[in-house]
Amino acid sequence: MSNILEGLFYGNLRPDECIHPNNPEYLLLTRKISSAMEAYKKQLSTDEFDSLEKLVDLLGESTSIYSAASFVQGFRMGALMMVEVYGGGKAVI
Repeated sequence: MSNILEGLFYGNLRPDECIHPNNPEYLLLTRKISSAMEAYKKQLSTDEFDSLEKLVDLLGESTSIYSAASFVQGFRMGALMMVEVYGGGKAVI
């Protein structure tokens, strides 16, 4: 991809694929989640575990939608800051 605009045009931009949190708490949380899911898999019946997995999937979808909205809001705020900077400090909101 030669530039961001071409990447956007061709649908090649996937900012969510470039996110790799380096916060140690994130790694710890993902390990705890994996361990808990393994424990539930052993404790629950197949049907109960399937229901739990569906719930976790729904939570993932919800988080993804929220993350996308946060990304859009952050981008808008950044763009408004740039407009203000290039506009000589006049607020645009």
